[in-house]
Amino acid sequence: MGANELSALLWRERELLELLVFKLDEEQLLLSAGRSRWVQHATREVEQVLELVREAGLGRSVEVAAVAVEWGTPQDATLRELVEQAPPGPWSDIFSAHLAAMTDLIGQIRNLRDVNEQFLRSAARYTQESLAGADAQATTYDSRGASGAPTTGARLFDQSL
Repeated sequence: MGANELSALLWRERELLELLVFKLDEEQLLLSAGRSRWVQHATREVEQVLELVREAGLGRSVEVAAVAVEWGTPQDATLRELVEQAPPGPWSDIFSAHLAAMTDLIGQIRNLRDVNEQFLRSAARYTQESLAGADAQATTYDSRGASGAPTTGARLFDQSL
């Protein structure tokens, strides 16, 4: 265990964060293009990458603790604190670069997540409005969840919603 291993883990975590940015961007492209058929697959891929990121984060925490003890800092030190307490040499710069890159990637992930969430909310609202507009006699729901309006005849719905 040491600084070399921690740096290798940070590289792996950065690669996973970049993959997450790609998957969220892919999901956003599907949502903006109205290709709802594939959104569930993209969402599943995002969840799979998130699980890998969580596992990498746990490994990083263990390795940071080991390096912190080696460098004489508290075992529960964060990466930022480890950078501040790094011994003279290249490790401070190396870990600072990792920290800056990961911070930037997390900002990108947050932005993509927020935009995708807006797309999903808009799509859900549009679908609800479309379904409500399909029944001219639509009424409010009763305590059993029934609309109270009599069902008459068949209805056609566009499945590409």
